[in-house]
Amino acid sequence: MKRIEISNNIGRRNFITKTGSSLAGLAVLPQLSTFGHQSSGLDVPMEITKPWEPFSERKIRVGLVGYGASKFSAAFGFQDHPNVKIEAVSDLFPDRCQALAERVGCSKTYPSLEELVKDDRIEAVFVATDAPSHPRHCMEVLKHGKHVAVAVPVTYGSIEEGEQLLEMVKNNRGLKFMMFETSCFRADLFAMRKIYQAGGFGDIVYSEGEYYHGRPLNVDNYTGIDSYKGWRQGGPPQWYPTHNTAYHIGVTDGAFTEVSCYGVRREKEDRYYKNKYNNPFHTEIALFRTSEGGVSRQARSSGTPGTPSEIGRVRGTLGSYHGKYEGQLQNLPEIERPALPAGVEGGGHGGSHGHLMHEFILSIIEDREPVVDIIAAMNMTIPGIVAHESAMKDGELLKIPQYKL
Repeated sequence: MKRIEISNNIGRRNFITKTGSSLAGLAVLPQLSTFGHQSSGLDVPMEITKPWEPFSERKIRVGLVGYGASKFSAAFGFQDHPNVKIEAVSDLFPDRCQALAERVGCSKTYPSLEELVKDDRIEAVFVATDAPSHPRHCMEVLKHGKHVAVAVPVTYGSIEEGEQLLEMVKNNRGLKFMMFETSCFRADLFAMRKIYQAGGFGDIVYSEGEYYHGRPLNVDNYTGIDSYKGWRQGGPPQWYPTHNTAYHIGVTDGAFTEVSCYGVRREKEDRYYKNKYNNPFHTEIALFRTSEGGVSRQARSSGTPGTPSEIGRVRGTLGSYHGKYEGQLQNLPEIERPALPAGVEGGGHGGSHGHLMHEFILSIIEDREPVVDIIAAMNMTIPGIVAHESAMKDGELLKIPQYKL
């Protein structure tokens, strides 16, 4: 299969990996549109990557923080990577901290992130704490001279805190920052990004991203998924937007410039309506203008029944992607996700977990920017905060801050 040659340098603007990118043989790429579950097949031919080959003996000493309802500190597979040593773990709850230590095979524990980051042996920290604390915790890690990866979103409802973190990242350019946005390593988005970089879509005129979480787990009192100090309860849908906004930002590395958003109100009973955010909406549908001059619809729902999904599509002047590529590009580039080290599983969210962790570790070893860097993180998160503000103003068109390093 003839293919377009693309640089092997890995970075936010180039999704090719140095490891395991040569291909042989044809296959069919699965479309992974829901929470880690495989759905219908995808009609894009691709080649099979060769097994991952070790290229460095270096071991990054990692600290893991947070083992709450989703148990994300262990879910991304740091403990299985050949270039990682789990140096220490932490959770505010002693029972969770001990469970995390046992899960990842680590004997050293700390009662808090603030104590863990003082450990001079730790080089990098994965922050899987409550979303409202993400900016503060990431800044604490950077302040102690360590690389940091964080679960989504980069900030929760506070543009100011996100911008404070951005400034600290700018002032510590020798340290790596990465947000673990799972959609960026789903098979469909990964393919879209590669095709876009090869010119297969031309100019993107329209894109869509959808993140439907389904009805909360505990309907009677609207608690939903358990969360530290109840931070999830009643949260504005577009404050947690990155699983859907990635289906434009993660494809193009562009930005959203303005937004009009409408919300759908919760049931009228007080048990659904009252929350600490004074948020009346369970669903928010936003229409964004993009930095490329196109339009993007971003749908986010937290309170409607049905199969959860994280999926998107794009349409450009030269091609489109809606389950498969259709367009003018005759020779598709390599579109399969890179091979992972033996023992590292793709994991949840459409097989993205292991790839995100692997990308973060490689970015440190190779001293380069990771795919979902601070600018991508801000561009996926901040537009949702502005979108909720627009919804509260009945769809008023609002400008979105623009960011660059």
